[in-house]
Amino acid sequence: MLPQPRQQTAPSRGPSAAGPGQQLTDVRAQVHQKLLRETEFSVLQHMSEAQLLERIQYLTDVVSDDLGMSLSAKVREQLQQEVRNEVIGYGPIQGLLDDPTVSEIMVNGPESIYVERDGRLTRTDMVFMDNGHVMRIIEKIIAPLGRRLDESSPMVDARLPDGSRVNAIIPPLSICGPVVTIRKFSADPLTPEDLVGFGTLSEKMRIFLEACVRARLNVLVSGGTGSGKTTTLNTLSSFIPADERIVTCEDAAELQLQQPHVVPLESRPPNIEGKGEITIRQLVRNCLRMRPDRIIVGECRGGEALDMLQAMNTGHDGSLTTLHANSPRDTLARLETLVLMAGTELPVRAIREQITSAIDLIVQQSRLRDGTRRISHITEVQRMEGEGIVIEDIFRLERQGVSPDGRIIAYHRPTGVRPLFMEQLAAEGQDLGADIFTPDA
Repeated sequence: MLPQPRQQTAPSRGPSAAGPGQQLTDVRAQVHQKLLRETEFSVLQHMSEAQLLERIQYLTDVVSDDLGMSLSAKVREQLQQEVRNEVIGYGPIQGLLDDPTVSEIMVNGPESIYVERDGRLTRTDMVFMDNGHVMRIIEKIIAPLGRRLDESSPMVDARLPDGSRVNAIIPPLSICGPVVTIRKFSADPLTPEDLVGFGTLSEKMRIFLEACVRARLNVLVSGGTGSGKTTTLNTLSSFIPADERIVTCEDAAELQLQQPHVVPLESRPPNIEGKGEITIRQLVRNCLRMRPDRIIVGECRGGEALDMLQAMNTGHDGSLTTLHANSPRDTLARLETLVLMAGTELPVRAIREQITSAIDLIVQQSRLRDGTRRISHITEVQRMEGEGIVIEDIFRLERQGVSPDGRIIAYHRPTGVRPLFMEQLAAEGQDLGADIFTPDA
């Protein structure tokens, strides 16, 4: 009988079979699995953080002994922190969420995680174990919101408990695996003074916008994706007096209003049977029956633009909203398009008359090439003239070149034009004087 070929044995998972990175990944995975397997979920939920860390420390010792590994104090602490993040956080990206210098997190599949810091994109050395690991973190984010993500519904918008915006898209739509984009909001909402310090707007613009909001002018914030529209909307909302009732309508609740009387409303996607969807348009219609002093729509993306204009024209002055557009003139054209999406057969002139009587001010936000976010125009919507709408810039961002370190040199300047609604400002006790509109020397 011929001798049988010797069976190849599977490589050991011990120290000699894998590199240090793989060994630590094995330890982390086994500690996590043991923790979930040997601790009842109800007990795990009610553990204090100190108790959880103590349990993780014990299991780390057990697993490292089983694998014959000796861990340094620094590596042991890192492993324990990673397992803690898996249990009560969001896995590998928890540290990035806790980092105040990170403004956006982009997960492009399990092995590619980018962040934005100071307007610049950089790749991190963080990784997930596999696609399933990314999916578990996505489920942890969306489960409390009652949203779902599967092959029949492969895209979802959600938010973290702190209000940070989350978008996820999975295969088959995403070729590289699950993709998660998180736009972080600061734990402490930015104040108008912060934005002046960042150069987003000037002190004169801050004074002017505060007067406009307090005088109950209707303001539309426009800009491209990631230009800072929501941050500016938050800042404008901080000027609303504390004794007014504010109703907000959003796809995912992101606004961080500081007033005591705020009623946040959030849209709802359809369930697994395709029923039960509540749209922004339905929310806007409903909030008209809720006795609001101010209505804030997080973003107009469709037919709700018509309902928002009608609300502004029927006694709900001082309303605020945002939409995507590249310039004040483009904002008006896009607003016309959104109104037509409502399915109402309105002539273009009637739509433009609605816009002219509803919108008082357009605040145009831009994200410059160096990553900074600036208000590029504050523009008054004045009147109809023939078939067109007349608009006039009150403040404008003037670019003057690029510094040696690649930063764009730009300054905010008044154009010298006094808005037509000055009498309305004065009637509401907002007397600005003429100096604020005088171009700087």
